[in-house]
Amino acid sequence: MIPLQAMAMGLVALFALSVVLTRDIVRLTMLASLYALGLVVLFLIFQAPDVALSELVVGAIGFPLVIVVTIVMQRGE
Repeated sequence: MIPLQAMAMGLVALFALSVVLTRDIVRLTMLASLYALGLVVLFLIFQAPDVALSELVVGAIGFPLVIVVTIVMQRGE
C-alpha cells in the first residue's frame, strides 16, 4: 500500500470517529461534510473520479444542506 493511501485512509477513519462521537447537531453536520470531503480525496487517490464526484455532490453538498435547512426550520417554529 502506498503511504499516501494509508494516510488518507487514516484521516477518513479519524473523521468517521469524530462524526460518531459528536452529539451537537451543528458540529455533526460540519464534521459529516469534512468526512465526505475526506472520502472524496480517498476516492481520488484510489483513482475513482466518478465515485469521488458523486460523493462530493451528495456527501459534501447535499446532505449538509438538507440538515442545515431542517435545523433552520425547526428553530423557526
